[in-house]
Amino acid sequence: MSVLAVDDDPSILDLMEDILSGEGYRVLPAANGLEALRVLDADRPCVVLLDMRMPTMDGWGFAAAMRDRGLRYPVVVVTAAENARAWAQEIGADAYLSKPFQLRDLLLVVERFCGPAGRPGGDPSGTVGFAY
Repeated sequence: MSVLAVDDDPSILDLMEDILSGEGYRVLPAANGLEALRVLDADRPCVVLLDMRMPTMDGWGFAAAMRDRGLRYPVVVVTAAENARAWAQEIGADAYLSKPFQLRDLLLVVERFCGPAGRPGGDPSGTVGFAY
């Protein structure tokens, strides 16, 4: 199962990739929303981990472009902003994860939408407002 990780901070992308790939997920990294849209042209992730403040195309632009394309993937806003919950609600995200996040919380939120690596599908029902 693949996870799309979108963040302009290479150290955050590396951390997500190390942790999630160690658990058996395939991580698709993107440094901004435009790169993330290109990834979605070629792959179907089980969840999108989305930073909001990025150059080129930010999280708001990515979410709008994804909707405009008729694409629907679970989105988890991953941000250091104090208003992470409000931003997640603003773009219709399924959850949020505040930076700095605990590694356990990253795994839990991915498992919520993807299921444990190696087993198909999670159970995203009732996840609006689900938050870490």
